[in-house]
Amino acid sequence: MVIELPSYIAGQAVRTDRWLDVHYPWDNSLTGRVAVAGPKHLERAIVAAIEGGRQPLTRYQRHDILRRAAALLAEHREELAQLICRESGLCMKETMYETGRSSDVMEFAAIEALRDDGQIFSCDISPQGKARKIFTFRQPVQLVTAITPFNHPLNQVAHKVAPAIAAGAPMLLKPSEKTPLTSLRFCELLYEAGLPGWMLSMFVGNIDDVVTSMITDPRVELVSFTGSVEIGKVVAQTAGYKKTCLELGGNSPLIVLEDADLDKAVLLAAEGCFRNSGQRCTAVKRLLVQKSIHKEFTHRFVGKAREYLAGDPEDRSTRVGTVIDEAAAITLEQRVQQAVADGAEVLLGGDRRGALMEPTVINNVSRTTPMVLKESFGPLAPIIPIRDLDDAIDYYNNGPFGLSTGVVTNDMEQALKAVRELRTGTTNINEVPGYRIESSPFGGVRDSGLGIKEGVIETMKFMTNVKTFSLPWGSSV
Repeated sequence: MVIELPSYIAGQAVRTDRWLDVHYPWDNSLTGRVAVAGPKHLERAIVAAIEGGRQPLTRYQRHDILRRAAALLAEHREELAQLICRESGLCMKETMYETGRSSDVMEFAAIEALRDDGQIFSCDISPQGKARKIFTFRQPVQLVTAITPFNHPLNQVAHKVAPAIAAGAPMLLKPSEKTPLTSLRFCELLYEAGLPGWMLSMFVGNIDDVVTSMITDPRVELVSFTGSVEIGKVVAQTAGYKKTCLELGGNSPLIVLEDADLDKAVLLAAEGCFRNSGQRCTAVKRLLVQKSIHKEFTHRFVGKAREYLAGDPEDRSTRVGTVIDEAAAITLEQRVQQAVADGAEVLLGGDRRGALMEPTVINNVSRTTPMVLKESFGPLAPIIPIRDLDDAIDYYNNGPFGLSTGVVTNDMEQALKAVRELRTGTTNINEVPGYRIESSPFGGVRDSGLGIKEGVIETMKFMTNVKTFSLPWGSSV
């Protein structure tokens, strides 16, 4: 059945004479379509958000809405997982996992909505002081614009919306045009949970007459974007003088040192490379393996990789579904072919059928081939021998990315050296690069971001401004 959804402007369903079709990557069948909003709808959304913000929700109201939304997500988990599968091609194993994570986001945001981190400063603590106290509190920004990518159609949206609700910041959100159906269904559940329409408008629209305007409009005080490096830099330039949070690409390595537990290392490598069809900004994109264990690791890893069955995303036994579309799969296929031309050897996989790219293990990959110079967004596992940890650190730090890294070792000195010296937002020891919980800080540096963290708590901070005020305090207390 084809799903037809409107855009939502300040709680109102909007249907137009322009529609965006969404196709199932597995067989290119029509999954659904979404009404495309225009400039007048954007203006309505902005005006409603500004006017509604004059009577903000209480902390408890925001908490209650988020708790209700978490419950609704849990209630509709199977429905949403199937919808993610049908519009993204991710297998059901992954989409069920994503819906669970999204419920966590809502629950954690509900907790944080009740937390007050205001501070009090006594002013009589120096000879220059006075009998006063300074107080701090947070005020939400007037309006947030958020733009989300296709690879986590629900969780990426939840990570924008939930902190905004918890902080009391109204939001305009444009989901990816490749996976808007889940996002808009989530929007409906948020309204059902009691979220006032003025707090959230969610829509798709053209770049020139909607997206650019929602970034540049002076009434928008913050722009939050998750996506590619190239587009992220354009967003930053377009936004100009306003807060921007950019969560951009990653080219994350898993560094396997000679003292590593190899069973753990091959499991982390397989999970990191192949989960979510390799379409995570923190997915393992390079396996940097110390030369002394390179042969044994590679042998074990190929055996483990064979367990990741690729195929029909709706088949519950499938572990790797499609990538987002055939064009993306063709790019991956070409990078495999180029890596082979540059001296690498394909040990497993390498074949493509439409948008389905097989989990592929490539050995002795050149450090200068496009597969590892760029972010290859799919289930590829390029193995690059390294001399030692210093070699791995130098190689990684001389590249442009700085999102996340993982190191497999039982040597605490080596682990701490990696933590100190890798120029990246996250370094995980004996875990995949992307490991985190939904409330912990997350974000990259260099071409992976501006060092501004996401995660529920840090996002709430960024979506607010700290205001101070002082009062006379009589005699010293």
